[in-house]
Amino acid sequence: MVEGIYIHIPFCQQICHYCDFNKVFIKNQPVDEYIEALNTEIILLMQSGAITRNPKTIFLGGGTPTALNPSQLLRLMEIIQQHFDLPTVIEFTSEANPDDLTLEKMQILKDGGVNRLSIGVQSFHPELLKKIGRTHSNEDAYRTIELAKEIGFQNLSIDLMYGLPGQTMEDWVETLDIALKLDLPHYSAYSLIIEPKTVFYNLMNKGKLRLPGEDLEAEMYGLLMKRMEEAGKWQYEISNFAQPGTESLHNLIYWNNDSYAGIGAGAHGYLNGTRYSNVGPLKRYINLLQEGQLPVLQSHEVPTKEKIEEELFLGLRKIEGVSSKRFKEKFRLDLLSIFGDKIENLIEQGLLEWCDDSIKLTQKGKYLGNEVFQEFLISG
Repeated sequence: MVEGIYIHIPFCQQICHYCDFNKVFIKNQPVDEYIEALNTEIILLMQSGAITRNPKTIFLGGGTPTALNPSQLLRLMEIIQQHFDLPTVIEFTSEANPDDLTLEKMQILKDGGVNRLSIGVQSFHPELLKKIGRTHSNEDAYRTIELAKEIGFQNLSIDLMYGLPGQTMEDWVETLDIALKLDLPHYSAYSLIIEPKTVFYNLMNKGKLRLPGEDLEAEMYGLLMKRMEEAGKWQYEISNFAQPGTESLHNLIYWNNDSYAGIGAGAHGYLNGTRYSNVGPLKRYINLLQEGQLPVLQSHEVPTKEKIEEELFLGLRKIEGVSSKRFKEKFRLDLLSIFGDKIENLIEQGLLEWCDDSIKLTQKGKYLGNEVFQEFLISG
């Protein structure tokens, strides 16, 4: 059974220098046709039996869903309300940017059933915001959060970033001070990763990108974990912190290696044991759906060996780790019979530990997560 629905809105008012998602400037784009194509894709997936009216979660991502104008956003909400039984959806999230989330758009989202907002703040340091290609101000962020609370959004999250070009520890302390003073239910904080086909990637190749070193980045991560714990936000995943009960249910679907549909241009999904990705170019995506075809670019039926790798690779991101009991129920195999030597080796290195029936990252392991995950690639 499909657990979650991800709907991709690939339009932005600005392109951030670190972003490698499928996105385009919204100006002069076929936005209305795209929204109708989303409607067609949902209908085709429903007709095929791939998705039902009762997912646990819906997530509007991008791009920036709030880059749509009010009438476009309203049409998108109508489509979602038409196809999904929203009273049974536990969590309905929309991503948002502080400088394009107006009161009118916020009300449309709220009336449309959205009960969680994830706001892309990234930093509270004005100079750093400019450096990474963001166009909002701190005042925009404060205003957006206050408006959201006034309208009745209780489940709010903001994204933060560290390891940014020219960022100092003082900058990061300032951002954390301001972020935690807002006392929100949920925070996501990611270190900068330089991805191909981004502005930062091109600058790095030209030697024009001054990044904090690994040691400073590790210090920033250490401070993040310490400050979040002090503020009563428990770390439930390597980069995510929440008041108990406000964890991102949609993202937990990914980390639990459960099934979800990816809808929209360039979206990825995992249905009935098959991972797939949709075509990225908007015209191609729209044309295929106008012809009555699902816009799948490629699909891959995941063999058991790969599912097992993914279970560890994704599951160890969660601070509670991977349950050997759940693993046995899912795969009819014993975790230790497959990975016993690797687990023992990582425990000896101080990177993993047993907690009840689960293996999980130690505090040291959190800093070296990617190295730990790589160990569970059977073929690697």
